[in-house]
Amino acid sequence: MAKKLEITLTRSLIGRPEDQRVTVKTLGLRKVNHTVVQEDNDAMRGMVNKVSHLVSVKEVEA
Repeated sequence: MAKKLEITLTRSLIGRPEDQRVTVKTLGLRKVNHTVVQEDNDAMRGMVNKVSHLVSVKEVEA
């Protein structure tokens, strides 16, 4: 089974640098408490690591 990441935006983007806003948008997140499920790969892990202070992540089986 392929692993997936359940990513939830937990903090607001107000006052954050533009590169962090773009990263959150690229992850597919729109509003606070919005959750998306993405494939677990190096690119997603890198984006999550960049905005780790804004999101919470859970690994789920798909």
